[in-house]
Formats: sequence, C-alpha cells, structure tokens
Amino acid sequence: MANQKHFLWFIFIVLFIPAIRPSTTKEVIRVPVGVVLNLNSSVGAMAENCMTMALDDFYAKHAHYQTRLSLLTRDSKNDVVSAAYEAQHLINIERVSAIIGPQSSAEAKFVIELGRRNHVPIISFSATSPSLSPSHSSFFIRTAFSDSAHVEAIAAIVGAYSWLEVVLIYEDTEYGNSLIPYLVDAFQQVGARVPNRSVISPHYNDREILKELNHLKSTRARIFLVHMTASLGSKLFLLASKAGMMTEGYGWIVTEGLSTLLDPMGSRTMDSMQGVVGVRPYIPMSKELEDFVLRMKRFRFRKSSKITGVNLFGLWAYDTVWALATAVEKVGIASRVDLASLGSADRGQNLLEAILDLKFENLSGNFRLVKGQLEASTFEVFNVIGGKERIIGYWNQKKGLSRKLNGAAELDIRKTLEKPIWPGYTTDIPPTKILRIGVPLKQGFYEFLRVEKNKISGFSADIFFAAVKQLPFSLSYEFSNFSGTYDELLHQIHLQKYDAVVGDTTIIADRSLYVDFTLPYSESGFSMIVLTEDSEKNSLWIFLKPLSWRLWLTTGVAFILTGFVIWLLEHRENTEFRGPPQQQLGMIFWFSFSTLVFAHREKVVNNWSRFVLIIWVFVVLILTQSYTASLASMLTVQKLQPAFTDIKEIQRNGSKVGYQNNSFIKGFLMEHFNFDETQLVPLVTIQDYHNALSRGNKNRVAAILDEVPYLKLLLKKNCSKYTMVGPTYKTDGFGFAFPSGSSLVSYMSRAILNVTQDKNQTDKLQSTYFDYFDNQPACEDQSAKISSEGPSLGVYSFGGLFIIAGVASMVALLMYMYHFLCSHWPALRTISSSESRFWEKLVEVAKHFDKKDLTSHQFKRRESRVHALDTPDEGPAAAPGANDMQNNSAGTHITVENNLDMNGNENLSSGHRDSSMPVLDS
Repeated sequence: MANQKHFLWFIFIVLFIPAIRPSTTKEVIRVPVGVVLNLNSSVGAMAENCMTMALDDFYAKHAHYQTRLSLLTRDSKNDVVSAAYEAQHLINIERVSAIIGPQSSAEAKFVIELGRRNHVPIISFSATSPSLSPSHSSFFIRTAFSDSAHVEAIAAIVGAYSWLEVVLIYEDTEYGNSLIPYLVDAFQQVGARVPNRSVISPHYNDREILKELNHLKSTRARIFLVHMTASLGSKLFLLASKAGMMTEGYGWIVTEGLSTLLDPMGSRTMDSMQGVVGVRPYIPMSKELEDFVLRMKRFRFRKSSKITGVNLFGLWAYDTVWALATAVEKVGIASRVDLASLGSADRGQNLLEAILDLKFENLSGNFRLVKGQLEASTFEVFNVIGGKERIIGYWNQKKGLSRKLNGAAELDIRKTLEKPIWPGYTTDIPPTKILRIGVPLKQGFYEFLRVEKNKISGFSADIFFAAVKQLPFSLSYEFSNFSGTYDELLHQIHLQKYDAVVGDTTIIADRSLYVDFTLPYSESGFSMIVLTEDSEKNSLWIFLKPLSWRLWLTTGVAFILTGFVIWLLEHRENTEFRGPPQQQLGMIFWFSFSTLVFAHREKVVNNWSRFVLIIWVFVVLILTQSYTASLASMLTVQKLQPAFTDIKEIQRNGSKVGYQNNSFIKGFLMEHFNFDETQLVPLVTIQDYHNALSRGNKNRVAAILDEVPYLKLLLKKNCSKYTMVGPTYKTDGFGFAFPSGSSLVSYMSRAILNVTQDKNQTDKLQSTYFDYFDNQPACEDQSAKISSEGPSLGVYSFGGLFIIAGVASMVALLMYMYHFLCSHWPALRTISSSESRFWEKLVEVAKHFDKKDLTSHQFKRRESRVHALDTPDEGPAAAPGANDMQNNSAGTHITVENNLDMNGNENLSSGHRDSSMPVLDS
C-alpha cells in the first residue's frame, strides 16, 4: 500500500509540474549598456573578458533577477574621435542606459560631456586621471582610484630614503600629464625637488626613447619615477636596461599603471625591471579572487592570444559590471515598470543614484563610492625581484609607511620598509645623484684647501667630509678642479656645470642671488692688516699723553677758578690772603695748584671756603690717580702703533692695497672705496703677504684686506710685525654652495651645525691645520696692546666731577656775596646813590670789599691782643723807671704794629710773645 502511494505522487509531479512552471515564470527585462574599449590593447581585451565573466557569475548567483544587462561593446581604436562617435551612437541609436568606459582618460574627457548632456551615466574603471573629477561632472562615475590617491605614498617612499631629487618620466597623454603637478607638490612636502622631466610620446620609436634616456643619464641623475601605461612602460624599461640604467646606483619607482598585480608581464619585460619599487592599491586576497584567477587562465576566449593575465583594471571592470547590474535591478524593482518606459533623464538619474548608494565586497575589495569614485584606503609597496613582486611594506593615510599591514608606524624611517633589492642586485640605497663638485685650485693657504689629483684636503675639506658623515643618506660625488675666481666658480653652478662648490667660499649677498649657501663653518667678516711700529716710550713729552689737551685745558681753568673763589671767600677775613696786588695774585695761583700735591700751608677760616676746598680736593685726588695709572701703563706696557688705521686715508694717499687673488675683495675695494685697479695688488701665498708689507719692497702695500681666518693665520707668528685695524666688514663666513632651491642645503646646514657644535671634533680639526686655535698662543694677545694705544683721557670722563666742583663753588660764592650785601647794604646804597659814573661806583664797591672785615672773629681776637700791648699801667707802681717803661712800651707798640700791618701775619710768633710779655709784667 505504501509503495502505491509513492508511485501516485511521482505520477502527479511528472504530469502537473510542467504545466505549472510557465504560469510562474516572469518575463526578463533586457537593459542595454554600452561598452567603449580599445580592443586592440591588452587592457581592453582583458577588461572585455572580465566583464563577460562578471555577467555570467552575477546572473548565475542572481538567477531570479528580472533584469539582465546586455553589453554592447564598441572599439574606440585608441582614438578620441572614434570613442566619441561610438558613444554618441550608443546613446542616440542603441538607447543605452549607461556606458562603461572609455578606456583612456583622453577619450573619457569627451564622452563624459556627452553623458552629461544626455543624462546617461558614464562609468569608467580605467580613466584614473586626476583632471577627470566626478565632482565636476554629475553623470561621471569612476569605479577606480584616482591617480592622485597614491601620490602621498610615493612621496613617503622618497622621504623615507631621503632622496632630494627625483626625475619624472611620463607619457605625453592626459593620463601621464595630469598627475605631474600632484607629484611635484607632494615631493616638495618631503624636501625633494624635480630638476628634470622627460615626456615620452606613445608614438616614439625605440631610437627616440633611447635618445631621451641617454640624455637623462648624462645629467648624473639616479632616481627616476615612471608614470606610464603598461604598453609604453614595458618598452621603456627594456631600453633603459639596454642604456645601462638598470645597474647598481640607480633607483626606479613606478606607479600603479605598471603594476602587474596578479599575473606577470612577459618574462623579458620582467627581467628588465629587476629592482624596481612600485606602489599600488592593496587588494586583499580572497578565495573568490583565487578562483577567478584560475578560471581566467583556463578560460579561452576568441582573443585570448592578447591576454597574458589580469591586473587591477580587470578586477575593477569585473566589479563595475556587478555594481551596474545590481543598480539596474534596484531601479527596475523600485519603478515596477520597464526601464525603457522611463524618460532618459529619469532613467539616468535613478540609475546614477542607485550606483552611488552601493556598498559590497567583491574581487577588488570593498566597493564604496565617495564623491563619485572609489575611496582609497591602503596601498602596498612592492619590489620586483626575479619573476615576482615582493611586498616590502604598506602605506595608509593614518599610519604612513609600515612593514606590516596592521603594524604600528615606525619612528625610524629606515625601518619603515623591508630592505628592497635595487637594480644591480644590491641592498645599498642608491644616491640621489652623483654630484659634480667644483673646488678652487689654490696656490696658497693650503691650510684651508689643497687640491691634488682630484683629491682635496685641508680644513674646509675635512669639514665637508665630517658633514657628509652626518647626513641621513649616502652622498655620491666627484671633485673637479677649477682655475679662476671664486665668482666664476660659483657661476658654474648656475650654468649647471657643477652641482656644488666645496672650499673656502665666502658667503656674500651678491653671490646668494644665483646659488644657495649652507650655514657658515668659519668666522665671519674681513678686515685690514697693516705694518706696526713701536711707539716711543722715552718721548720727552710722554707725560702729557695720559690726558687730552682739552682735559689739560679744562683742569687748568678749574684750578684758577677754584683759587679765585677761595681768595674771594678769604680776602676780607684772612690776613694770609691780603697784601699787595702781586702777592694776592700769586696767592690765587699758588693756593689752587698747591692742592695738586696737597702742599698748601695757608689756613682757611671761612666755612664756605672749607666746603669748596673739600670738594676740590676730592676732584684733584681722582685726577691725579687717573693720570698716574695711565702714565704707568704707557711707560710699562709695550705698544704697537699701526702705520695706518683708515682705509680711506690709504685711498687718499694713493697707496697700494693687497688682496688675495681671485677673491671678492678686489671688487669690494673698487666699488665701495673707489680704488683704482692699479692700486690693487693680488697676493697668493703667506710669503707674498710678508713681502708686500715689508719695508724696502718696491711693490710694498700699505695694507692688506682679507678674510679674518686668513689674517689670523698670518698674525699667529708675526703679531709683533702686523696688526688688524679698522672696522671688520660683515660677511657670513665660509660656506658650501649649491643650486638655488636645492634640498641638500638644509641637510648640509644641519650637518655642519652638528660638526661645529661638537667641540672635541672641531678643536681636533682646527688644531690639525691652524696654530692660532691653540690654547697657548705663540705671542701675546695683540688686541690688548693695540687697546693701550687708545685715545687719552678726555673731558667727558671727568665731566661729572667738574660739574660738582663748579656747582659747589658757585653756591659758596653766591651765599657769601649775599651775606656781604646784606651786612654792608647802607654803605653800598650810599655808593650806588651817588652821582658818579658806573665805573667809579664799581671801583668804590671794590675798595669797600677790599677792607678788612673787623667784625670777623679773627680780627676781634687779634685786636684784643693788640690792646693789651698798647695800654700802660697808671699809678704808683709805674713811678720807678718811668722813662725806661715808656721807651719799652713804645718799642713794643711799634713791633706789634709792624707785625700786624706790614707782614699781615695774624698769629704772633712765639718769639714775639716771649719778648713782649716780660715788658708787660715788669
């Protein structure tokens, strides 16, 4: 019974299921989509196959979808006009809903405009030129990365290896030209520059490409960046290998267009690319991707002979079909009508919005459009070795370069990537270029630079070698001798005959107009050296030199004025300041000048006189001490007197001036001091300097102008003969020169700082060549000797003292005169009210002032003594010997009056007192 039931169910299924199927099957909607490719190219043929496989895979997986894409493929024949014509035909005749392609950026530029006008989305997986921006064209979608997305990754590689110059080689197409401005800007951010560019036309034959490569080789450039399509790039590397530019010492970087990604190019092309480093988007390897690659190898198409494998453009073409098929299905379901029934504007807009909203994972990774194009996230750095591309690192926007995909950023830039194998199978990082360095061929001052068979030595050379060791990268160079002036040598850099100049080259403003200098490594400035003469110690008038003539004159006037003020204050009260006119005049001079050695014996009785004298004695003390110190220095310290001190004086005298041959000093003297060329004598060696400055030489020069380091070298062993005088004219010292804008300037400047700030290293270098840097110089410091020859002490140095003494004298004199006028006003008023002439009144006032001030304490005390001598005793006691007493009294009176009036002596001598007192007591 059970078997009968199973048999009946089987009969039912066989009979009725076929009858039900037609009723449940729905009609499939065909959506025409145009495809414009260059089918004669490997990329075009590969993309066509990938898109065919994508359709099969997509609808095999989504068999229930109501829509089906119908790809209408057209050949652009690598021609812009043909691409535009085919696109126009697809839009107007075939009524396509979208166009995939065209293949090149130049073709896409015109087709995008057709799509915008007709509201047909243009979807390109290979037009990666940055000049084509979806933000500028509303109906353009790029299902690929813009070439500008990996510019920062390339610049990071250049910065990691500290390359300062990169030569760009790119094809002369929209694809090649549009990326160059982005590369130049990115290289500037990492301190690199683009000295040369080579534009290769796609139509160049092998001979023309080889000619361009040989030209680049002659520039000694060593780092090249190639931005080309695979077809032109493979030819370039074959010819570069033939030109000998794929050997050790060269470095090559390629953009993603030359990355083979999953399937190598021909073995011959890969052999010529050994050691190349490139950047491409990171594509995560998945099981689906591995299966796809295997199926591509097994699958045979009608044009399979042109396909060697699949690259990134093939994966993007595959994902583009998936994205478009998904979007078409979404638009068809949303409209619930046939897409063909929609207007072209609505159909294109709806389809555009559907594609922009898509997010899915497929063969190329995460498909997500940002501002109309794929968003770049991570790039991988590869190195071509053998027949493979070895991954040596990764780069992303947040972490920069790193060895591992999810590794942390390395602080040491040398560890950011695995060591690549460079051309020539070496791990040594290729230099930026082989520098052609010009060095001046000197005939003297070998301490600074000596050139022997393209080898250099000396202080400047050692500084250069030490600085090169401090650089974070290797530097290759070749030295070339140059015979000529320094200005001519530096001009060779501007003419691109030299890449640098190493030597004792002075940094001045005029030269910086056409070259860039590093920071200086030596002392700056240039000065004048002249012959010295011993000053005459035993000069008869050397005692006058400590003070200037102005100070001598000022001091003498001050002495006289101070003596006069003291005389005025003491004349009416002090008998020592009275007497005949000649005696009073002598007292004025004697008293003031005697204070110079503190030999004055006269007593002063006026308090204002004492005030003035205290201030004046302090002034005299300072003056005498200063004079003594200055004179002692002149008599004990050996002094060297320069023969000339002013370059202008030499020019006025018509004397000759020496300069170092080939230096800039000659032009400086002629331009700034108007020297005639016949007055200038070129000198080469130190011995020439000695001979030119020696007496008796017919071609003797009055002075030599040169850089301070040269002059110090000359003065070291001859400081008793020569001296540096005059101002030190400003320069920036010695430095190394490079082309204007060279990035090597900043690196070398930092290296020079590291060298010069290392005292041990600097002292070692200096002591090797120069004695004047020794801790124990051969002769005394010359500057101290010359400083003793400075100007004599002047008035300004003691101006404060003279002002104080003058103010004190004026105050005392005014106060005394005020007291005199107040105390003698009745008499003075009588004189002033008289009818005499003015001069007669002045004479009367002077006579009144000349009188003794009997009210003075000194005169009161003296009068009391005189009265004791004048008055005789009366009474009986005087009777005996009256005549004798009278005689004695008369004699004593006469003696006292003579002592008081004629000699003006206020204090009686002890002898007078002894002779008179017995008479008074008797």
